[in-house]
Amino acid sequence: MRHLRIVPDDTNFDFMRFRRISFPFSAAMSVLALLAFFFVGLNYGIDFLGGTLIEVQSKAGPADLAKMRSTLNALELGDVQLQEFGSPRDVMIRIPQQPGGEEAQQAAVAKVRGALGDTVDYRRVEVVGPRVSQELLISGTIGMMLAVFGILLYLWFRFEWQFALGAMIANVHDLVLTVGFMSLLQIDFDLTSVAALLTILGYSVNDTVVIFDRIREMLRRYKKLPIDQLINIAINSTLSRSIITHVTVTLALLSLLIFGGPTLYSFSATMTFGAVLVGSYTSIFIASPILIYLGVGRNREKGGVEDEAEETTADDKKGGAPLPLVKGGRGA
Repeated sequence: MRHLRIVPDDTNFDFMRFRRISFPFSAAMSVLALLAFFFVGLNYGIDFLGGTLIEVQSKAGPADLAKMRSTLNALELGDVQLQEFGSPRDVMIRIPQQPGGEEAQQAAVAKVRGALGDTVDYRRVEVVGPRVSQELLISGTIGMMLAVFGILLYLWFRFEWQFALGAMIANVHDLVLTVGFMSLLQIDFDLTSVAALLTILGYSVNDTVVIFDRIREMLRRYKKLPIDQLINIAINSTLSRSIITHVTVTLALLSLLIFGGPTLYSFSATMTFGAVLVGSYTSIFIASPILIYLGVGRNREKGGVEDEAEETTADDKKGGAPLPLVKGGRGA
């Protein structure tokens, strides 16, 4: 039975020649993302700002958002947000934090109930205080920092420090661009978004480790092959696996993005950008070529006694096909 091959076995695309373009491009995009974060800011949700979340369902057909918005704005509770989710009858109401503590939040809920009356069913009422929201924000930040540190240690022990540093630079690049994306589009930044960012970290590392593992294997096997050619061969040999993985993940995320509704929008939109668009680009055009600048393979080339021609001959004697060599210059 033949295996599914999205990419031919003899593919020898030269990815490394784009490193002189990808690095300046990523640096410029990272600067823009940081500017968006500092000057535009994130759209923090109730989880981090505090406030009240009420989910209601209209009893008489589709909800009239314009009428409900006008009714609730007359209560003078601040910037009350209404959003349809699920079916046209379901509405999510977000009330900002009210001055006066817990009693003020409960009073705001009572005002909403009195204004809407018995025209809706109340499915969920959730009040998040300012102290809880600050604790959630701090805990989420600490959780992300611990995840990054744990990934760094894992890669350091499994590979070498150059691989760990390269993967960390790639992961920080993914996080910075994703946070900038959320800032520009004002996507709600809540606990769901933190979960999405942590998932992006894991997904990006998984894709990068597959390529790194192939590079490490070839570093032991080919003693004199230029490092840029070696990395090209490693990426090309894992390209079919990467494409299949990214396509399946994209289909799942697009389903959540289209049919998941507002409740899952922040998660699915963040994941679609960070994991599918940025993560796949970073693994190939940032994490892999940065190994060249970190000096991976230099001692191997100086101290190696076998060359790639001899090893290829040995492979042929064993019946294996030699790996394709990508044309390109040596070094950075």
